[in-house]
Amino acid sequence: MKHHQLHETSRLAYGGVMSTPAHIAMFSIAAHGHVNPSLEVIRELVARGHRVTYAIPPLLADKVAEAGAEPKLWNSTLPGPDADPEAWGSTLLDNVEPFLDDAIQSLPQLAEAYDGDEPDLVLHDIASYPARVLSRRWNVPAISLSPCMVAWEGYEQEVAEPMWEEPLKTERGRAYYARFHAWLEENGITEHPDPFLGRPDRSLVLIPKALQPQADRVDEKVYTFVGACQGDRTSEGDWTRPEDAGKVVLVSLGSAFTKQPAFYRECVEAFGGLPGWHTVLQVGRHVDPAELGDVPAGVEVRTWVPQLAILQQADLFVTHAGAGGSQEGLATATPMIAVPQAADQFGNADMLQGLGVARTLPTEKATAEALRTAALALVDDPEVAGRLKEIQARMAQEGGTRRAADLIEAELAAARG
Repeated sequence: MKHHQLHETSRLAYGGVMSTPAHIAMFSIAAHGHVNPSLEVIRELVARGHRVTYAIPPLLADKVAEAGAEPKLWNSTLPGPDADPEAWGSTLLDNVEPFLDDAIQSLPQLAEAYDGDEPDLVLHDIASYPARVLSRRWNVPAISLSPCMVAWEGYEQEVAEPMWEEPLKTERGRAYYARFHAWLEENGITEHPDPFLGRPDRSLVLIPKALQPQADRVDEKVYTFVGACQGDRTSEGDWTRPEDAGKVVLVSLGSAFTKQPAFYRECVEAFGGLPGWHTVLQVGRHVDPAELGDVPAGVEVRTWVPQLAILQQADLFVTHAGAGGSQEGLATATPMIAVPQAADQFGNADMLQGLGVARTLPTEKATAEALRTAALALVDDPEVAGRLKEIQARMAQEGGTRRAADLIEAELAAARG
């Protein structure tokens, strides 16, 4: 009774469409960039009275439990969030093979964890291949929660096929696809791996539409942009801008690709000598601050920072342009210097520069002089500030957490018919 009463109260408060609570199962990998973007959606679904289970490796179990979900534990073979970035290798096949290996070994674990406790609906991160297999097996709807850009009409021909052209000429590349096909067929799925992974039946996109390439060619019957799903972040800690700071710059390469001591030294040189500037430099766990040499008084070196709290008070953000960081920069209307490191970051950097709110610098060209020149051009440009304010206003209309939860409940209602 308690669950139902809670749900009825929240349904009236939030305008939800469900009349009875459901069991919703979320599937993700143990990576902060894949778990964090949707945590507030999970919290909201729990507040609306639904039972939410969350299939996650032990490393991030506490994090999902704190959002109100019940962890369903499984053991992953992927490098963990604190692994050295070099563990991921450097080629396309180096990057994709571990995900297939992990999917194959984790499917039996996940099937067993949910035996006799099948959900009414599956939510899944884009990196959770077994979730789609299980949703077919259970004959329940699945919704992809994408923390980054999604495919547009023509994406395969313009991006995927050229990217795979060389790897598919190799024995290793062909073996990867043969193994993927075989695994899907073993599980009764005859689709090619590419559309199986890249073309979900339904997807909520957890980035602002402003960060989506070719946004006008995205099928909005499948993909709905709900933007950033942020909640109360005070548990991450606070930060106070120094009273004498004329400008504040945050430098962060996120949580994974942080092993860049030479780049950090360039940042210290770029900003440390600017009169009145205060620099917050997040170096991550793989860099000893001693590697930075003598650091001026106006440079604060940290292993980790409460990023959003700082961005709300910052004048400039030097970022790797991950999806989370990019949208936090936009949400706080902070000009950015993008120094992409891997994966979707290069595309995000191009989008930010195209929006006129950032300058992109490849790591090898991110010298102290180049960083300083870009910084001084960005921070006092009224056109940049105006464009950021426009984007910030558009993002506020996308709906975020509550809209995502409403759309998930609508899919549940449709499935129950």
